[in-house]
Amino acid sequence: MKIAFSLVLAGIAVGMVAAWPSASEERMTVSQSAPRKGVVVSVSGPASDVGAAILRNGGNAVDAAIATAFALTVTYLDAGNIGGGGFMLVFPGDDGTPTSFDFREVAPLAATKDMFVKPVNRTAHRRVGVPGTVRGMALAHQKFGKLPWKDLVAPAVKLAGDGFIIDESVAKSLNHVLVTSLATEHAELRRVFARPGGGDWKAGDRLVQPDLKTTLSRIAADGPDAFYTGPIADQIVAEMKRGGGLITKDDLAKYKPLERKPIHGTYRGYDVYGMAPPSSGGTMLVEMLNTLENFDLTTGEKSRQAARWSPRTLHLLAETMRRAYRDRARFLGDPDFTTVPAELTDKAYAKKLAQSIDPNKATPSKDLAGDIALEGGEHTTHFSVVDDKGMAVSLTYTLESSFGSRILVQGAGFLLNDEMNDFAWLPGVTDTAGRIGTLPNQIAPGKKMLSSMTPTIVAKNGKPILVTGSPGGRTIINTVLCVVINVLDFEMEIQAAVDAPRMHHQWFPDKLRVEPELAKDHPESMRALTERGHLIEQSRQGDAHSIWIDPKTRQATGAADRRISGKVSSQ
Repeated sequence: MKIAFSLVLAGIAVGMVAAWPSASEERMTVSQSAPRKGVVVSVSGPASDVGAAILRNGGNAVDAAIATAFALTVTYLDAGNIGGGGFMLVFPGDDGTPTSFDFREVAPLAATKDMFVKPVNRTAHRRVGVPGTVRGMALAHQKFGKLPWKDLVAPAVKLAGDGFIIDESVAKSLNHVLVTSLATEHAELRRVFARPGGGDWKAGDRLVQPDLKTTLSRIAADGPDAFYTGPIADQIVAEMKRGGGLITKDDLAKYKPLERKPIHGTYRGYDVYGMAPPSSGGTMLVEMLNTLENFDLTTGEKSRQAARWSPRTLHLLAETMRRAYRDRARFLGDPDFTTVPAELTDKAYAKKLAQSIDPNKATPSKDLAGDIALEGGEHTTHFSVVDDKGMAVSLTYTLESSFGSRILVQGAGFLLNDEMNDFAWLPGVTDTAGRIGTLPNQIAPGKKMLSSMTPTIVAKNGKPILVTGSPGGRTIINTVLCVVINVLDFEMEIQAAVDAPRMHHQWFPDKLRVEPELAKDHPESMRALTERGHLIEQSRQGDAHSIWIDPKTRQATGAADRRISGKVSSQ
């Protein structure tokens, strides 16, 4: 997947990875010892600061989320975007009804089911979906915004024009993309992101983006039409023609984001809200929580801490994940093109799944295939926002791969996604390596590709208490699941819940992936899981910038994830 972000709070690299970077003193101080009424936590310090400033100037959580999203376009080049898409989940204050905004990219009208069967057709420009972020932000602003649109985009304009001081993470990312983007179609990327004076980028350098400033200035002044029907649309279409892409002016003009009713479930007395399809996140999260509700996860050990890392709990989590991801492959896709069974979020269906779990033995994934015939890197970002009136926003958006397609629109300064990667490229081909080719996610003109983005808000007695989400492709849903149960079942404080090591099973490949710290700290549990039949690998999962709101005081505490750079900024 890609870059995801949430307003109240916010890939799997197989093998051992470096230790987490230590949290900055500022982040630890703000996130743990200074609860606030209004909080923004994202992967980028400058972007979090923009969102917090909007809150201080009278904006609400949606205003802050919009401003943060545009700022991330400037400061988090891997995934922040106006050339991609995603999902925003909103819990209004004053006991309002939760809602969500779907601004997922769509396939161009010239797309066909088998367009990527031949490798020669998998060019970067052809993998670009019609972007949704700008109109998605505009729809959310139309519904909830308090401050003028131009005031929300203006901070991003200033960051692009004046530049910002990059940290070590941004420097490494820029240096890597420059030395690995050597194809002709990457010439604009190399021109725009080359370090003035040559050499490698270093922490402390200033990155100025004048072309992006012009683009954002047009969006600030003229709204989303500048992007979808105006001069920016012309630039996108010209870029498509240069590289043989499919997006036309008609594709851009016809793009419409949607307000959708969120997926809603309950878990041990809490309300859980997530995104409906074409995101698989909300459906799968509720299905997994419903399944786990059939078990007391805290039983059989001397403490909740011991129970959290016991072989029993880890086995139940793995088996629950395995079954949910099988259903994801079988049923989930764009609801405008496929019917998603309502039973997936029913308690009765989850009880059947729970009864199918052998407490002492792993179920081989192939045994769950049923009628699915089997054959032989992503970059998203998430951020979370809460305001002093009780409104919460969880927002995840993406470019798909890191730096998306690596196609920078000539003269416009922004990257285009490669979101067509998320479709089933080989219709009918589902294999044990993890390729999914089932009908619900096959390519069609105007169709939205399936997503794992899982912006989530948990509420109690009609008030939000947890805002969370994550990037990380198919691992996203399981990352969010781990954070939710850490808080609700095991009563961890929010920073501990985010810091705790995670695990992931996605049906195929039939492997249980655990973060290195989990394997290191709990070797006996790893041995017990192996004896149950689990094949264990070590790999890192995505960050989960989250917010906890105390049910009594309504004070918000943000937690920036130590796995990546990030900052909690307060009102």
